[in-house]
Amino acid sequence: MIDEERFFIALAERTDAGDRSADRAPSRVKSRLYSALVAEMAADGSLQPLGVTKACGRNLCVFENLLLMVPDERVTSMNPCRVCHARVLAERFESAPIYWAHCPYVKFQR
Repeated sequence: MIDEERFFIALAERTDAGDRSADRAPSRVKSRLYSALVAEMAADGSLQPLGVTKACGRNLCVFENLLLMVPDERVTSMNPCRVCHARVLAERFESAPIYWAHCPYVKFQR
């Protein structure tokens, strides 16, 4: 008769149970999911203005910071990611060549 404890220890050693990297979603999937979620939020109405977002402590990407200079709240409440090339690259490439500071799509590439 096999000792159950030794059997399960041996079984665990032969599997990838300790390697969680296989459980991670590809960055393309994360990027597409993020884009879909933000688009869904924008479909329900304006997004929170970027000035409010920044005041809450969230860092803004370079393009969001540029939009802050526009005095129109409609512009600062839009989703700049919809027109950003970083989104397009991140949704199509696993290691997209984007390096903007504080860009959510760059964070998904890690």
